[in-house]
Amino acid sequence: MPFASRKRVCMPLFVAAFLFPGLVHAQDTTARARDTTFADSAARQRQDSMAHSIQRLAPVVTVSRDVGRSVLDLPYAITSVRPDSLRPGQQHLSADQTFFGLPGVVVANRTNPSQDIRVAVRGFGSRSSFGVRSVRVLRDGMPLTNADGQTPLDYLDLETVGRIEVIRGTASSLYGNASGGVLDIRSADPPSDAFAAQLRGEGGSYETSRFTGVVGGSFTNGSYSANVGHTSSNNYREYSEQRLTNGYGRVLFSTGGTDFELQAMGIDEPTAQNPGALTQAQLDTAPQMADPAQIRKKARKEVSMVQTGLSARHALLGSGELFAQLYGGGRSLYNPLTFAIVGIGRAQWGGGVRATAPLTLFGLANRASVGFDVQGLSDHRRNWANCNGVASATDACPVLDIEQGARTLDQQEKVSSIGPYVRDELEFGGKYTLSAGLRADYVKFEVDDFFPISPDNPDDSGQRTLHAWSPMVGLVAKVSPLHSVYANVSRAFETPTTTELGNQANGSAGFNPDLQPQLSTTYELGMKGIVFDRVQYDFAGFDTEVHDELIAFEVPGGEGRTYYRNAGRTRREGIEAELITDINAFTLAASYTYSHFRFRDYSVETANFAGNVIPGVPVHQAQGSATYHVRNLFATIEGLAKSSQFVDDPNTTKAAGFFVMNLRVGGTALFGRPWLAPTIGLQNVFDKHYVSSVAINAAAGKYFEPSAGRALFVQLTAAYGH
Repeated sequence: MPFASRKRVCMPLFVAAFLFPGLVHAQDTTARARDTTFADSAARQRQDSMAHSIQRLAPVVTVSRDVGRSVLDLPYAITSVRPDSLRPGQQHLSADQTFFGLPGVVVANRTNPSQDIRVAVRGFGSRSSFGVRSVRVLRDGMPLTNADGQTPLDYLDLETVGRIEVIRGTASSLYGNASGGVLDIRSADPPSDAFAAQLRGEGGSYETSRFTGVVGGSFTNGSYSANVGHTSSNNYREYSEQRLTNGYGRVLFSTGGTDFELQAMGIDEPTAQNPGALTQAQLDTAPQMADPAQIRKKARKEVSMVQTGLSARHALLGSGELFAQLYGGGRSLYNPLTFAIVGIGRAQWGGGVRATAPLTLFGLANRASVGFDVQGLSDHRRNWANCNGVASATDACPVLDIEQGARTLDQQEKVSSIGPYVRDELEFGGKYTLSAGLRADYVKFEVDDFFPISPDNPDDSGQRTLHAWSPMVGLVAKVSPLHSVYANVSRAFETPTTTELGNQANGSAGFNPDLQPQLSTTYELGMKGIVFDRVQYDFAGFDTEVHDELIAFEVPGGEGRTYYRNAGRTRREGIEAELITDINAFTLAASYTYSHFRFRDYSVETANFAGNVIPGVPVHQAQGSATYHVRNLFATIEGLAKSSQFVDDPNTTKAAGFFVMNLRVGGTALFGRPWLAPTIGLQNVFDKHYVSSVAINAAAGKYFEPSAGRALFVQLTAAYGH
C-alpha cells in the first residue's frame, strides 16, 4: 500500500490514539455484558439509562471464534450492539431495522419481498442480486451461509434477537469462504421464570399485519425459548404482495459439565411477488409501479425451508473450551422469473470442531485455537420456459395458459468444503497481544447433467475445485484498561456461488470455466474504548486490495438475468466511526462510514474502467439514534443519510443521495403484570421519495429499486412472566 494512501486513511486514527489515553479512566473490563430477555428488555434499558452512576463496559463477544472476549482484547474491527435496547419499538419485519447503525455496514432494503435485503460490509456483498454474498451470517453461532458462500435471509427470524456481533472486514478470514465480514445474530437470554409468554399484534400502512407468539422459561439445568410469527403485506410497490410464516426456537441445557444448545428455524412463504427494478423515467413518474415484464411473466417466489443444529461446549484448562457443532436442513424454491422458471430442491449440512486452550510457552502467556469446518450443499436445479403472457404457441410454450413450458435445464449441483485453521495469541510486555491465524479452504463444485443428451445439447457435467490460504496477523496494545489501539493485516477469498458459476452469458450449461474466486488483502488500523466512563467509541481505517473481484452484469435481451465476470484489481479505502453513550434519560448512538472504492485494473472489450468508482456503495453514510426514557414510556428517533451512488461500472448514472427519519413512541408495563405495551411508529417521517437499492449494471436502464414512502404502524404487546 503506497505511503500517501496509508497516511490519508490512517492519520486521523494516529492523532486520536495520542489524544484519547489521557481522557480514559481505569476500570475493569472483564465483566460480561448482560443480555436482555424478550419480556423485560425495555424496562432494563430504562433502568440502565436512568442510573447516573452507570459505567459502560466493553462488550463481550463470541463471534471471535473463542470463549467470550472483550472487544478491547481483539486486534480487529468488531462491533456488538443490542438493537431492541438501543432503539426500542422495532417491527422485527426486516433485517435493515436490526442492522441499523452499524459502522462499515451498508444495508439496502430492496422493497421487494421476493429478494432479500442487500448487506455489504466494506463493500463486500454490494453486488448481490439476491440473498447475501461475501458476508458470513450466523444465528447463535450456527452458520446460515451455505458452502458456496450464499446466504438466504428470507428465513431469518428477528423476533427474539438480543444482540448483533459483527466482524468488519477480512480479519474474519478464519470463517473461510465469503468472509468479507461476519454477522452473528444472538438471541436474548430466556426468561428467568419457569414459563413466560408474549403475544404481539401489529397493523400498519400498505395492508401490513404481523402476529407473533413467544414462549420461554428456565428449568433446573437449562432454558428454552421459541417464537412463531405470521406476516401479511401488500407493500409500497405494486405487485409486491407477501405472505409468510416463520419461527425460531432453541433449548439450552447442561449435563456432565457440558453445555448443549439445540436450535431450529424455518419459513413457509407461499407468496412473495417480484416488482423488479425501474428505469429513471419510471422512477420519476410512478415510483410505486412494478416493471410491466415482471407482472406479465408473474415473477415471484414460493419457498419453504427448515434448518436445525446442535452444538456442545466443554471447559478446557480453565478459560479454554472444546466446541463441536452439527447442523443441516432443506429448502424448496419455486421461482418464476422473466427469463425462466427456476425450481430448486436443496439439502445442506455442516459442522465443525474447535479447541481453545491457554498455554505458557517460554514464560509467555499463549492462547491457542485449532479447528476445522466442513460444509455440503446439494441442489437439484430445474429450469423451464416461462409461458406466462405468451400470446401464441411456440416450441418452448406449445400449450397456452400453462405457466411451465419446455424444460431447459435439469442438473444436480453439489458443493463440498473443508477448512482447517489454527490461531495463536501471545501476550507480552503486560499490555500487548500478538495474534496470528491461518486457514486453508478447499471448495469443490460438481454438476451432474440430467438433461437429455443430443448433438445440440452435449453433456455439461463437470467439476471445479477452488482453494486458498487465508492468513491474518494482528497486534493490540491496551493503552489503559479501557482503551486499546490495534493493527492487522489479513487475507480472505471468495468463490463464485453455484448460480454465479452456472449463469453463462453465452448460454452454455455447466460451470463457467473462466470465472475465478476473488482474493483480498486488508491493512487495518483502529482504536476503541470508553471515555468519560460512559462514551463507548470505535474508530477504524482500512485499505483493501482485491484481485479478480466478482462483478455482476446484464446483457441486452437477457430479460434481466444476471451474469458475472472478474475485474482485474480494485482498491477500497475507508474510515468507520461509532459512538454510543447514556446521558441521564437519553441513550444516544451515531456512526459514520466513508467508502473510497475504485477499480484499478478493469477492462470490458474496448472500455477501460480503471479509476472509476465501484457501483452500489455510497461514499458517505451517517446513522444516528436517540432514545428518551421517562418512567414506563420511551420515544426513539432515528436518522439515516446516504450520499449518491453509481449504478454501473462506466459511472454514467447515479442514484441520488437521501436522508430519512423514523419515529417511535411507546410504553412498557403500563398496566402492571401481566402487562400491556403499545407502540406507535412512523417510518420515513417526511415522506421522502428515494432509491434505497440499485440493480448494478442492469440492462435497459432498470437500475432503481425505490423505497417506501411514509408508513404508520401500531403494535400492542401483551406479556406474562419475566
